[in-house]
Amino acid sequence: MSELPFALIGAGPMGLACAKVLAEQGIAFKGFELHSDVGGLWDIEGPRSTMYQSAHLISSKTKTAFADFPMAEDVADYPSHRVLRDYFRAFADHFDLRRHYRFGAEVLRCEPMDAGWRVVWRMDGVEREGRFAGVIIANGTLSEPNMPTFPGDFTGELIHSAQYRHPDQMRGKRVLVIGGGNSACDIVVDAAHHAEHADLSMRRGYHFVPKYVFGKPADTVGGAIKLPMWLKRWVDAKILRWFVGDPQRLGFPEPDHKLYESHPVVNSMAIFHAGHGDIRVRPDIDRFEGKTAHFKDGTQAEYDLVIAATGYLLHYPFVDRALLNWQGSAPHLFLNCLHPERDDLFVMGMVEATGLGWQGRHEQAELVARYIGGLRAAHPAAAAIKAEKAKGFERITGSMQYVDLPRMAYYVERGAYRKAVTARIKALGG
Repeated sequence: MSELPFALIGAGPMGLACAKVLAEQGIAFKGFELHSDVGGLWDIEGPRSTMYQSAHLISSKTKTAFADFPMAEDVADYPSHRVLRDYFRAFADHFDLRRHYRFGAEVLRCEPMDAGWRVVWRMDGVEREGRFAGVIIANGTLSEPNMPTFPGDFTGELIHSAQYRHPDQMRGKRVLVIGGGNSACDIVVDAAHHAEHADLSMRRGYHFVPKYVFGKPADTVGGAIKLPMWLKRWVDAKILRWFVGDPQRLGFPEPDHKLYESHPVVNSMAIFHAGHGDIRVRPDIDRFEGKTAHFKDGTQAEYDLVIAATGYLLHYPFVDRALLNWQGSAPHLFLNCLHPERDDLFVMGMVEATGLGWQGRHEQAELVARYIGGLRAAHPAAAAIKAEKAKGFERITGSMQYVDLPRMAYYVERGAYRKAVTARIKALGG
């Protein structure tokens, strides 16, 4: 089977990282990308992009970029989606990655055979198929909307945040944003500037992190001294209190979890506008009646547009879920990418951690590429990994007790995760 290429699905940040390291390790592959160019969701013109015009990075460029392809000096600390689209295009140019891809190719089915995989895709309206050594899935985690159902019937406009693109959609309207994560806070800030009225309905509380601390991007401050997690949380909570204050005073619900046990909201503007009365924080929805939203505290208000910023679901429609060792809200995979039984099916980028950045995902890609090569070369480290993942394992959460949410089902503790991945890369010759 070594003469057959792997099928690589996706040309977003994770797919490009995979393409780069597969080429470096001499692993033959063919890439498939639905869009006409690279960039994944960061290209707002892409068919599965969930970007909106005001979207920016929530981590700083220095902590997010690939280590061997830093962003230019003149790029802002928190670049926009347009800058990031261009960054990924430049990355693809620099490492000559486009030549590996079929663009405008929608993967329809991936089916294991007695030897290899049958992959079916549609391109230019024509279905085609090919035989591959295996499948590497890198189609992203933030493209399939998680749209809840609400009691009652809302007669205004109800959309998921994936359908939100531009503030013109809310101009002159009474807008309710449902959700409490980063997208919800971004969009309600847009509403504060462009809508007739802006409310934010939050079911649960979040920890807010400012983008700047002491005049520097928050994720670049500290870290020189490694602290145990309990002490780090105590110190960071004190710093946040200095810079953010008490969001509960402005109506934001109190978090029901410790700092870092769920993804924080990196947004200072939502608190700013709540403090100025431009945003009203509401509790969870009880029901809708016509254009009236009834909240669980007994209050009510009328809206023209409701935007559900309620997150996304993992979505691999071209592969039978049973093949992915799906448990709960996510596949259960060794180091979040290696199947416990199969060595011809990999899920890339299904990993989240505060501060992991694209370099952490590049390391994941390098691990998989070296593992494939190691198996083919009968490397003892590859055999050891194969045995390790077959025996059973837990997700690398360190000392963290992550909240039970679909988004958190594939969260890891950054330090422990990167240590585990890089140790195995080193064992494989990296």
